[in-house]
Parts: sequence; C-alpha cells; structure tokens
Amino acid sequence: MLPPEKSDQSDGLSILPVEHAKDLDCFIRVPWSIYEGDPFWIPPLIFERKEHLSDKNPYFQHASWQAWIAFRNDKPVGRISAQIDRLRLERYRDRTGLFGFLEASDDPAIFRLLLDTACSWLSEQGMQRVQGPFNLSINDECGLLVEGFDTPPSVMMGHARPYYAGRIEAQGFSKAKDLLAYRLNMDFVLPRAMSKLTARYSQRVTVSSLKRTRLKEELLILRELFNDAWSSNWGFVPFTREEFDELGRNLARLVDEDLIQVAAVDGKPAAMIVALPNLNEAASDLNGRLLPLGWLKLLWRLKRHKLRSARVTLMGVRQEYQNSRMGMALAYAVIDAVRVALIHKRVDEVEMSWILEDNTNMRHILESLGGDPYKRYRIYQKDL
Repeated sequence: MLPPEKSDQSDGLSILPVEHAKDLDCFIRVPWSIYEGDPFWIPPLIFERKEHLSDKNPYFQHASWQAWIAFRNDKPVGRISAQIDRLRLERYRDRTGLFGFLEASDDPAIFRLLLDTACSWLSEQGMQRVQGPFNLSINDECGLLVEGFDTPPSVMMGHARPYYAGRIEAQGFSKAKDLLAYRLNMDFVLPRAMSKLTARYSQRVTVSSLKRTRLKEELLILRELFNDAWSSNWGFVPFTREEFDELGRNLARLVDEDLIQVAAVDGKPAAMIVALPNLNEAASDLNGRLLPLGWLKLLWRLKRHKLRSARVTLMGVRQEYQNSRMGMALAYAVIDAVRVALIHKRVDEVEMSWILEDNTNMRHILESLGGDPYKRYRIYQKDL
C-alpha cells in the first residue's frame, strides 16, 4: 500500500479509502499497533478476517460498504468502515447506515477524522442516521466494549481501549442500546422452581442434538427458529439462507453435534442453542497467523488440549412461547442440555452473549443460574 499524500493539516493527519488488496491487508492489521501492550487483546486470525471482508461473504449480496485508514506521517493510526444494508433498510425504513471496525490511537483528531469521513459517505448515500459499531452487521461482532476491560474477549466478541467511548461520545454520538455478556460456571444447579417447571412439561418437551448426517435439513430448522425467536428484538435483521448456510458450514467444522441442541414441543421445533469452543483461548498466542505452524497448533488445541471455556452464540425460543411458563421451561431445557455436553468436554465456564440490556426474561434466567454480567457493549447512534 502506498501511503496517502500528506494533508494540509499541521498535525500530519490524512485518510485513505481501502480500494485494493494491499489496502485491505493494512486495514486488517491496524489493531496490532493500537493494542500493543494490552494483555487482554486477542489478535484476530488474519485469514479469517480476509474471508469475512471478501466478496465470498454472503452479507455483501444485500449490502455495500467502504473502509478507510487514517495515517499520521505515513503511519497507520486508525481505521473505520461504513455499511448500508438493504435488508435492514427494507425492514425499518429509517435511512440508517452503519459504521464499524473502528480502531484508533488515543487522539480526538483521529476519531473526528474517521467518524466524520464515515458519516459523510453515509450521508452522500442518502442516509439520515448512523449506528454502530457493527463488524459488519448485527449478526456479526457488534457493540463497543464499555465495561469489562480486564478479561479477554470470547470468540466472535470485541475488545476495546477504555478511551474509545469518550472519544466517540465527544463526536456527538449517544447510546442507542447496551448488550451484555454473562459469565456462567458449569457447576450450576437448576433452581427447585425451575426443576419443577421443566418436569411439568417433560411429557411434551424433547431435546436432541444436531444430526450432522442431515445437516442441510437441520440448518433450515435452526435458521427458521432463530429468525422467528429474534424477530421482535431491537435491531433484528434476519439471516438469509446463504448467510446461514455459510454459518452452518463453519459450525460443522468447529462444533461437535452435542453443542447444538434443539427442543421440540409435541414434536415441533420450538427452541435452540448453539455453543462454540472459545477459539480465542486456543489462538491467543498465534498473533493472527496460521502459517507456518499455526494450523497445527490450533487443531491440536481444539482436539487434544481441551479448552476450559466456551460461548453460547445463538439461542432462541419461538415467539409463541415467549413470556410464558412453557417458554421458560424451553430455555432451561436447552441451556441444561448444552451444559451437560460442555461438562463432558471439561469446560468450566461459558459466556452467554450477547443479551439485550432490556431482555429481562433472559437476564432473570441467567441470574437464577448464577450468571454474572461481566461485560457490557454499547451501540451508538447519531443523526446525520
């Protein structure tokens, strides 16, 4: 990548759009300098980030984006992206664009340059409001970490420097919604009232794990369940079939069948849960590289050296059962089923994330099991 021409600004700041493969490589690597010395940052796998931002990602079948890198005297000091999701616009009709992948050194001028650039691009595309961060959508890594900087992020969750929130808010952004990550020890015991509740519906509710031999059919069930369960949630955008097929292929490579559980009521699928081994735990010392020996280390750790942590990435109860005793029973049933599987794999701790701050039913369930809301992520917004 050739550095941009110097700007006329006295501080040497300038910004360049990402247009070529070398630009994208530089964009992906910006966080390494931002988080230098932070013991809790986990370098992302460079190969995976390139795939995520390539034309192979089915997200780009219904979205457009642009990314930029900020430089000071030819050195990368920040980055940002802006996205316009047509599916989101069709659903909400609110002319809201997104920003994401924001990383920057602790300098208000850098944050101002990055955010102003992304907002100007969105405004030129006809957007009237911006929300973020989303990397790339609400179905990907999203939200800015604002509490819980003293532990590493779980797989597919973000990390940030503590100064980020103040720098973003100084540019006129305000809170739209907070997302919580709960930490739950695997030695929890179902409360007596919940044990009675699940027993009450035991004749009608059955729980079974994913059957890899019929993966195509199982993915259709999981996608339909998720899109139904989450359809009334804040910011929801449904997974397309292509997106969920891609997700399913990745799950099939990484997840044992018993970490995906589906509960049925009278034989009809009604709730689901998906747990992932915490790949960040396995990849923390690879520095983002799978070559020359990174692949071998990662595979060995996943297969031989059991990981002590996992993350529940997807969970949902069909709308017709939400806010009911049956819905509570279904939630406890799938959580307990995946807990048994995780204990068998000698996992000590699971992160349940993310949970909307105002999802009182799910928060009550997790807290009744001893769950601790140990991280908070924030979605910001601003009128353009």
